[in-house]
Amino acid sequence: MYDVIVVGARCAGSPLALLLARRGHRVLVVDRATFPSDTVSTHYIHQTGLARLRDWGLLDRLVASGVPPIRNLIMSYTGIHIEGFADPIEGITEVYSPRRTVLDSILVDAARAAGAEILEGFTVQDVIFEDGRAAGIRGQFGDGPEQEFRGSFVVGADGRNSTIADKVGADFYRVVPASCFVYYSYFSGLDWGFQHRTGFNEQQIGTWPTNDGLNLLSLLRRREHFSAFRTDVENNFHAVYDEVVPELGEELRAKGKREENFRVMRYPDNYYRRSNGPGWALVGDAGYHKDPFTGWGITDAFVYAQLLADHLHEGLAGERPIDEAVAEYARLRDERSKSTFEFTCMISELLPLPPFFDSVLRAASQSPEYTKKFYGMIGGGIHSEEFFAPGHLEKLYEEVGTPRDKRLLTAA
Repeated sequence: MYDVIVVGARCAGSPLALLLARRGHRVLVVDRATFPSDTVSTHYIHQTGLARLRDWGLLDRLVASGVPPIRNLIMSYTGIHIEGFADPIEGITEVYSPRRTVLDSILVDAARAAGAEILEGFTVQDVIFEDGRAAGIRGQFGDGPEQEFRGSFVVGADGRNSTIADKVGADFYRVVPASCFVYYSYFSGLDWGFQHRTGFNEQQIGTWPTNDGLNLLSLLRRREHFSAFRTDVENNFHAVYDEVVPELGEELRAKGKREENFRVMRYPDNYYRRSNGPGWALVGDAGYHKDPFTGWGITDAFVYAQLLADHLHEGLAGERPIDEAVAEYARLRDERSKSTFEFTCMISELLPLPPFFDSVLRAASQSPEYTKKFYGMIGGGIHSEEFFAPGHLEKLYEEVGTPRDKRLLTAA
């Protein structure tokens, strides 16, 4: 009998298991994958997420993998160019974009070392209920016989197509339709650092260095172009780079060598899903998902896995009823993630910015100090309410000489 059964061993599940096991709880983690293995991902970890890895004693292992640090960010959006980096956030002065074969293995190994039992290659087919509460899981290894595992609590950390969410009947209560699709692959021969460029024709390119001397190159286009794009991915991929930043497109053709197949992310809608119930909870993309544009998937998985671990521990230790504690986790997750969710949904449409955001970001791009604040907000060190505070915006507009008729102070 386990205290907690976690389904899904990647960026939300293994940290949750690690933190619970370190507190003395008996934890089982199952995943249909075996590790190391790849998965479709943005790779990007914000400073806030890296601070979690450091606190868990895992950041040094990530750095030792050879993934290069990123200390300068270049972002452009429909004519607004912002280049710089945030001040240290929780002592973290850089960001990283590791391969998931590297990152997930570090997390799984750490959870196992902490005392969690890890079963790889196990596919969950159902959730066991007793007296109206989740009480275990049922599944199998490959084509083997069906097996059951019992636990006091079941957590779905099994991604956007969560089996656990489906089996417990977790309903969606906020859905924002997805706007884009993503193609990416890994290229050698380039040294572009981090680039996040959005053109005027509703398409975006992104580049960042990852493990093994490779650069991840991606693009986003609106969904209505998906069928036409997939008819000739190679040439269409190059064409988007040519159109968004012609000099990068030229260098890509001259020096870049694609080392792996293209991956495609045709993401589902942005959503919040009910993430707690009698004996169960959801964490990571299983309960809350947004477009990959802002790269917050991995970091949010870390942050809210830690939040859930804290609340599960309260319940398991008898400090308060466990369902009450987990309900508070879900409420706090929604409250704390709201601004990231809304900003991501807005900017990922690849459409012209609303006038207020255009005014603020255009001014911020002209101020080195406010550029740092912008990246501080993106990296999780400054709350959006602080960044967009009218008093701060007044000073920004005055600093950069924004015409008075362009000085918008509120989104309304």
